[in-house]
Amino acid sequence: MARTSRSSVSKWRYCQPSYYLKRPQRLALLFIAFVCCSLFVWDRQTLTREHEVEVSKLNEELTTLRSLLEDIKNAHGDALGKIELPKKEVPEDPIEIERRQKVKEAMLHAWSSYEQYAWGQDELQPQSKNGVNSFGGLGATLIDSLDTLYIMGLEEQFQKAKEWIANSLDFNKDYEASVFETTIRVVGGLLSAYDLSNDQVFLDKAKDIADRLLPAWDTPSGIPYNIINLAHGRPHNPGWTGGESILADSGTEQLEFIALSQRTGDPKYQQKFLCRHKEPDYFAKHIQLRSYSRGGTLPSSNMVLIKELF
Repeated sequence: MARTSRSSVSKWRYCQPSYYLKRPQRLALLFIAFVCCSLFVWDRQTLTREHEVEVSKLNEELTTLRSLLEDIKNAHGDALGKIELPKKEVPEDPIEIERRQKVKEAMLHAWSSYEQYAWGQDELQPQSKNGVNSFGGLGATLIDSLDTLYIMGLEEQFQKAKEWIANSLDFNKDYEASVFETTIRVVGGLLSAYDLSNDQVFLDKAKDIADRLLPAWDTPSGIPYNIINLAHGRPHNPGWTGGESILADSGTEQLEFIALSQRTGDPKYQQKFLCRHKEPDYFAKHIQLRSYSRGGTLPSSNMVLIKELF
């Protein structure tokens, strides 16, 4: 009983001022803790008050703008949409201008080397300065660069590339093409060039190559084959997949084909994909995920499926 009483007294001694007066170091620590807590509480209260003031000002400005908008509507009626508000000139940052120029110079350096050593071929090997046709001689680099040339304002280079596409690009090749690579690089590159320039030659070429790829979707499940001969058809899957289709291909290719139907007005391209979407959990039913664990196939497919929402 006495031990319990002493324990109780021992706990209460920390609340007695005399305890800290006899121990100045603990008194100093207690004072510092008190000051820190006070500053924290004061700071939070100050931030809260400042936030309330800012919100109040924003509400006042919003009310003023709403009143102004109502006055304009009452004064102009249906002509409101024709009112041109003054545009504020924003000076360009010299550093950003210099950066853009450096990027453009880098593009010109790469493009001029491609023109000199590998024109019309799929890729340039920079060390040997040789061109290689790793995608069947479809001009992959040239087509993939069209939108960059256009956006950078490289008109001369863009026109030269367009002339090569119009006069020299031939898809009637006895070549076993990757449906995935050909779709994202060739169909996608031609569509982006068409969207930017509105030049019919790009859309016509996109339709040509897409028509050669379409037989890859002639499967019982609707999941496309991954390889197809551009001249003769005969789609099939690569041996390293064990005869199975690749998830990245199945999910990724639909973006370009749906866009092609939208540009041409021909629904046959997007129908290859939209008919599958009517069935719930289509991919889950027809794709064995254990066969698709290599590399980034799943992220690649999911990325495009998300893009289709927008």
